Amino acid sequence: MKALTLEAYGKFTYGDSPDPEPGEGEVQIEVKACGICGSDVHGMDGSTGRRHPPIIMGHEAAGVISKLGTGVSGLNAGDRVTFDSTTYCGQCPYCQKGLVNLCENRQVIGVSCAEYRRHGAFAEKVVIPQLGICSIPDTVSFEQAALAEPVSIALHAVNRLPIQGGETAVVVGTGMIGLFLVQALKAAGCSRVFAVDLAKDKLALAKELGADETLVPNEDDVCAKVREATAGEGAHFSLEAVGASETVRLAIEVLRKGGSTCLVGNLAPVVDLPLQAVVTRELSVYGSCASAGEYTEALASVASGKIQVDPIISSVGDLKDGADWFARLADNREGLLKVVLRP
Repeated sequence: MKALTLEAYGKFTYGDSPDPEPGEGEVQIEVKACGICGSDVHGMDGSTGRRHPPIIMGHEAAGVISKLGTGVSGLNAGDRVTFDSTTYCGQCPYCQKGLVNLCENRQVIGVSCAEYRRHGAFAEKVVIPQLGICSIPDTVSFEQAALAEPVSIALHAVNRLPIQGGETAVVVGTGMIGLFLVQALKAAGCSRVFAVDLAKDKLALAKELGADETLVPNEDDVCAKVREATAGEGAHFSLEAVGASETVRLAIEVLRKGGSTCLVGNLAPVVDLPLQAVVTRELSVYGSCASAGEYTEALASVASGKIQVDPIISSVGDLKDGADWFARLADNREGLLKVVLRP
């Protein structure tokens, strides 16, 4: 098969690679679309420490089942599917509780680190455990289905919060995940959603996708605007989709007493936390890791139009041109949100 391999940090090779063969409980998938994740772009230069070359990256993908391993049931060659970006055992205590994202044997597709190496979907074929496979609705394209992974991440984060309906929420950071968070919050019943970012083009898109108001931190007094809209109380919920001290602090400052924030961004391994505000205002702080079974919900949301993915897709390119697309995304001067590659 043909594959795009990270041979060394910053160096890709497009060429022949051995076909991956499915083992017991696994299926081989002929990849039809695979999105470039921000973690892949950062992994390309070695900054994350999670993409040790050589590695075929890519975990946001969809395709057609081409071969079944032994012991696989309920699936057939030719089925249109997408899959969880993380593999899990289904047996450990966390999996038994439905917390598959916290599996003791969890691995991430397209990642190579000190503990394991698992080639991903920037290739014509990829092998995936049956446990993570999800059928694609007929009305959802392969490109749309490839984005079920980031949609599921947003849904999982929103599902972590005790939303009843009618509340006010603030999304800090409107990159791809932030834009899906805005839509997921509206779908969950939040009556007013603020989107906060420095990039006005992203805020304009957030507005199109359902944000009731957009705010620019270096131009607007974000906390004052949120309090003004909530009778001086502050937001019920906030979600931070960056992962930096300043944005975490803002996500906490916009909350009312007894409010809840969910931390989704993971840019920096350590951030400053305004502890006194959390303690004295009795705030709840949730972490959110990947997703835990939200793929079916994600695909249903895309199929119904509750969550739109097409406006997020900046371009669809050929896998053989993947190195150029990675360079353009790393350069970050074109305002690209999501690039999907086709083998």
